[in-house]
Amino acid sequence: MATEEIRARAQGPRGDTTAMQPRATELVTEQGKTTIADVVVSKIASIAAREARRTRTGDAGVGGAVAGLAQRVTGADTRSQGVNVEVGEREAAIDLRLTVDYGVSIPQVAEAVRRNIMSRLEAMTGLIVKEVNIDVTDLYFPEEAQTQQIEPRVG
Repeated sequence: MATEEIRARAQGPRGDTTAMQPRATELVTEQGKTTIADVVVSKIASIAAREARRTRTGDAGVGGAVAGLAQRVTGADTRSQGVNVEVGEREAAIDLRLTVDYGVSIPQVAEAVRRNIMSRLEAMTGLIVKEVNIDVTDLYFPEEAQTQQIEPRVG
């Protein structure tokens, strides 16, 4: 199945993704059926991206700090933040937003992230990853992160 077909299947017959329920991939064998939810594919991709050194998925900076606070308060799961997946019957396409440490080679990091995501998803789900699109949205400066942390107030 081509990537365009994966996207068409993910959008449904009207091309509408906003009203869709969480999709799942079904792997059928003679011994039974295994269903893998799209959120599982998304989490695997996010964790695999973070395993590559010097990357962070999702948004950094003030927006990321506000989102992080909201997630801690609501208990939301951040493992798939910054990851969109399109899953067909046997193939997947991944769109990923990354923040990369300042000073690293972005092309090398992107290639390492791609390889790790493809390897992990194939090993864990049996899906063939046709593409991993990476959007580097920000740079991370470790020294700034230490000075921007909010100190708790007493009193």
